[in-house]
Order: sequence, then structure tokens, then C-alpha cells
Amino acid sequence: MQHYDVAIVGYGPAGATLAHLLGQCGLKVLVLDRESAAYHLPRAVHFDAEVMRVFQWIGIAEEMERKTHTHPGMRFVDAEGKLLLDWPRPQGEGPQGWRSNFRFHQPDLEELLRDHLTRRPEVTIRTRCDAFYIEDKGDAVELRFEDMTRGKIERVSAKYVVGCDGARSLVRRFIEPAMEDYGFHERWLVVDVILNQDKPELGDHSIQYCRPGRPATYVRVPGLRRRWEITVKPDEDANEITRPERVWALLSDWLTPEEATLERTAVYVFHSLVAEDWRKGRLLLAGDACHQTPPFMGQGMCAGTRDVANLYWKLALMCQGKVTGEDAEHLLDSYESERKPNAREYIKTAVRLGGLINTAGTEEALRAALPTSPGGSARMESIAPPLGAGIGIGERAGRLFGQPRLKDGSLMDETYRHQFVVVAESALVAGLSLPDGVGLVTTDNSNAAEHLARFGARATVLRPDRHTLGGADTQVELKALLALVLPNPVETSQAEMVSL
Repeated sequence: MQHYDVAIVGYGPAGATLAHLLGQCGLKVLVLDRESAAYHLPRAVHFDAEVMRVFQWIGIAEEMERKTHTHPGMRFVDAEGKLLLDWPRPQGEGPQGWRSNFRFHQPDLEELLRDHLTRRPEVTIRTRCDAFYIEDKGDAVELRFEDMTRGKIERVSAKYVVGCDGARSLVRRFIEPAMEDYGFHERWLVVDVILNQDKPELGDHSIQYCRPGRPATYVRVPGLRRRWEITVKPDEDANEITRPERVWALLSDWLTPEEATLERTAVYVFHSLVAEDWRKGRLLLAGDACHQTPPFMGQGMCAGTRDVANLYWKLALMCQGKVTGEDAEHLLDSYESERKPNAREYIKTAVRLGGLINTAGTEEALRAALPTSPGGSARMESIAPPLGAGIGIGERAGRLFGQPRLKDGSLMDETYRHQFVVVAESALVAGLSLPDGVGLVTTDNSNAAEHLARFGARATVLRPDRHTLGGADTQVELKALLALVLPNPVETSQAEMVSL
């Protein structure tokens, strides 16, 4: 049998991103997927700055940015076109070092992820391989799969198996968790079109049409691609409603058959579910395998990327033997305890917005979704829920921190990738020795002052996933945070080890 540090079941964006991150940490990784190639039609169409920052770590951000389109925001309007809720998105570079949101074509992302993975010798990719049996033997996991190109059954072992295998996850079946249900289960018709030529009047904003009987969503996608998502009524047949003549009738308010080509039509059931258990022994879940959300916040793929950013460095430390025993169990348990509340908050917010759309934008639904402004419409800000209880001290632990720019113009993560980092006022760290491998970014050598002011502390210690261990206003408090620092999941050069 071949032996691996981590076996990943599923080669979508979450699985591919996790493979990149683990490979960068030097782990021997196997990725299994039953399909022969990435899905060639659109699926996810949005990601945010936090996700782009992860893409920065794995080296695809600049290439990916060129393939995206700006996203000015989302508007909710009633049947008469009256604005009910405005959700603008800031433009220009934001705290994460990237603009706040991106519209994209998922096959473009998958092509980049897969192309760059072929350059990582630590990662083995096996497509047309269908996993069917997983057994946790205590000290390792045995996994069986069929190589469908040869009709041959193979066995491998791994220290850990991560299911990034979607809503119908095989790995989840072996964990057998119950599911928390937030009550949203609806059929929507998803229509992707390619315009024959640009139609500027459609606009760049995403529009949620809160209309009686037939709520709908319009989404601007890069190039000439556009998407509509339209409610399917309970008595409507899924096959009948996807017929081209039926689809064009539903799009008639916006588009005619002479103006575009249908690229894809499909009926999806949008769910709002969270698995109660994301881990059982050496088996773990990430992405749609452990949570499913309605699409109204564009956070489905984002949540999976957040999962693997939280998980990769913890798995690396355990596979490398840098964290052992009870400490290792606590570290691995923190994956679920930290990520689940964050994912749950996004899903609950998406369900509330779905309620606004499906009740045709009534004032009662608007108040349920968000507090309204005096003018009768509401303005929504993007949320950034903190992590749940896990690693850190106090209320300022588990918060996503920005990415300072250093004096030379580079972004912090380019210098301190996959490392623990202290970000502090220069005066606070004067005379303080830092553990080996811990980076240091100060108000003297960067624009850290604005990030610290936004965070509300004079100093913080960042984990490899760029969430905080807590906030500090004195050296005593900073030393308490430094006591929680773990080894880095990558070896660091002496130039990146800082002591004062």
C-alpha cells in the first residue's frame, strides 16, 4: 500500500486548495476524484477578499484576478423596482490586501488550481478513481477506491482523510453526523447565458427581484456571461421548466433569444444545513460536505475555502509530529469549534435574505432580514463573524486580521507565509524577544497602525490562517499571547526569525 500524510476525497475548489496548502507545508498528499476532469460549466460565481488572500498564499491570486470582474454590490428591489435593501461593496484595495469581492467563472479557477498543482511533487492526483470504503484503524486510515480507467481496486493509507466531496459526501457517510436544519429547502432554476454582445443596461450590480410568485436573481459574470436564478413553484416540473422555450419565456423581462445563447440550465434545491460533527477520529469534513447554504450571500465556495485555511496548518503540525498527544487532539477539535459558528452565521443570514426575497419584499420581511433605515430601505454591510471558541485568549481572539503593506510595498503574507506573526506598535515590542520563527510587523516598518486601530488593540499575534490569538495593549498581555504560539508548519529561514 502507498502511504500518505493526508488523503483528500474530492477535487473541487476546496479539495484542490487544501492540497496546495498541505503541499506547501511539505506533506505527502493524495487527491481522489471520480470525475476525469473539472466540470466545464459555471457553478460558483463569487468569492471575497478573504478567499483571494488564500489564493495569494498558493500563488494563483494575480492570475485569477485578471480573470475576474468587479462587483459593485447587490440590490434588493420589489415588484415595482423600488429599492428595499442596498448592499454596496467597497472598491479598491481593502484590509485583506485585495478588493472586497470578485465575480468569476468557476472553470477558470479550477483550471488554475489544477495547473499549479501539477507543479507540486508532494501532491498525487488520481482522477477517475471512485472511493467507496474508509476504515479508521486508530493510528491511520485505510481507504479503498476503484481506478475506473482499469477496473482495479486499490488500497492506500493516510494519517488523515478529509472529505471535500460535496453535498453527497462519502466521507460524511462514514462519520454519520446528524444535520442542523435552518429551514430553507427550495428549488431554483439556474440559467447561465452568453450574450452575443454586451448589454450594459443589465448592469454590474447583482439584483434580487423580490416579486410575488416568481422571485429571481440576476448576476453579472466576467466577459459576456450572465446568470439568472429563478424560483421554481411547487407544482412545476423540473424537466419541463428547463426546456429552452420555457427558459426564454422566464427571461423575457431581461433578454431575448436573439441576444444570447443558453449555456446551461439546471434546477437546484438550495438547502440550509450544517453537520453536527465535522470530525470523527482521523476523518474530517470540509466545504459542502459539512455545510450547505442558500446562494443569496455568495458564500458557498467561500465557506469551503475558509474551512481548509483553518484546517491545513493544524493537520500539517500533527503530521509533522510538532504537536502530539492531548495537544494534538485539542488542536484538531478546534477546527470544528472555530469554523462551525462562522459558517452557521453566514447560512442564517442567507436564510433571512431568502425570506426577504420570497415574501416579495414586504416591510415585515425586511425588518426580519435587517433593521431598516428611516427612509424605508435598508443598507447592509458585509459581515465578518469571528471564529468560535478554540485557540486564543479573550474576546479579541479568532478575528480575521488585515494584511499590512510593508515599507517596500509588499504584502505581509509574501514575507511571512504560513507563519505566526506579531503585529504591534513599535514601542510595545521594544526589548521583547520573540520565539524562533515568529515574524514581526510593526508600525515602523508597515502600515500596521491602521490595521491595529481597526482591530482595537496595540498588538496581536496572528496564526498561519491570519486569525488572531487575541489582542494586547501591554507587553504582559503580548507575552501571554506568545505563550500560545505553536511551531510553524513550514521551515523558516533565519532572515524571517525576528528578536528584539
